[in-house]
Amino acid sequence: MKTILKKLRGQPEEVRIQILHILTLASAVVLILLWVVSLSKTITSKDTEEALQKDLQPFSVLQKNLVGNSSSANTLPKNTN
Repeated sequence: MKTILKKLRGQPEEVRIQILHILTLASAVVLILLWVVSLSKTITSKDTEEALQKDLQPFSVLQKNLVGNSSSANTLPKNTN
């Protein structure tokens, strides 16, 4: 490790900045990949699906209510003015 650091210190500043950018980009890619993998496992878990269904129940009632009202709105008499 010390030899790598000595070689790096001996490089011109432009080269060290390029290495810094490459390492930063590689670290960001690794973090994004870990995030995507963990997110996909979280989303596809059975517990998440059950919690999502439970959270969406009030909205399904609202949807049924809206669909029922829109079909009854079609049967209202039209204004002839």
